[in-house]
Amino acid sequence: MKKNKFRSILSPTLFVILIPFGIFFASKSTALALALQTTVTPSADGVYITVITDEPQINVRMGPNSTIYPVVGTLLTGSTVPALGRSPGGDWIQIEYPGAPNNAGWVYSPLVQVSGGTLRIAEPPPTPVPPATATIDPTLAAQFNIQPTSTRLPTFTPPPSLEVPVYLDNSSTANSENSISLAVVIIALVVAGSAGFVLSLFLRR
Repeated sequence: MKKNKFRSILSPTLFVILIPFGIFFASKSTALALALQTTVTPSADGVYITVITDEPQINVRMGPNSTIYPVVGTLLTGSTVPALGRSPGGDWIQIEYPGAPNNAGWVYSPLVQVSGGTLRIAEPPPTPVPPATATIDPTLAAQFNIQPTSTRLPTFTPPPSLEVPVYLDNSSTANSENSISLAVVIIALVVAGSAGFVLSLFLRR
């Protein structure tokens, strides 16, 4: 029973004691790995560069221009790589960079420090060909380019003046004539009727 109790106490104690040693050895191995990563053999001329910028890393480009050539990789601050040459103006440094075209890249010179000698002038690589852009057939485009034509609005022509006809008022004369003719007819009918009545009386006797 005492041995089991002693083992139960000893195991957590050893675990707590070994944690600081594990952290210490892990940090040492990480530092060693970084040192191996950032320290390389200089070039055949003995010239190398060291990244000295305040930024965490710098870009490695395919050529000595930040707008024409694309980025092919990065270098961490403090890294040391062999230098192969410099641009004619000295603004860019050519370095060994495995994985890039011809295993070479270019870094901006104000971000690095050159050590071990003088660099020769290196010719920049050919300018990358931009991707082809689609062209439009001008003849085909002209068919869809319809220019509106301005049409003249019709002019207003005033109509000819209208002549208003004048009518004479003959209604009074016509009415008088119609009234006279009707009166004559009525009188004639009355006379004829009266004559017929009288004649019938005499015939009955």
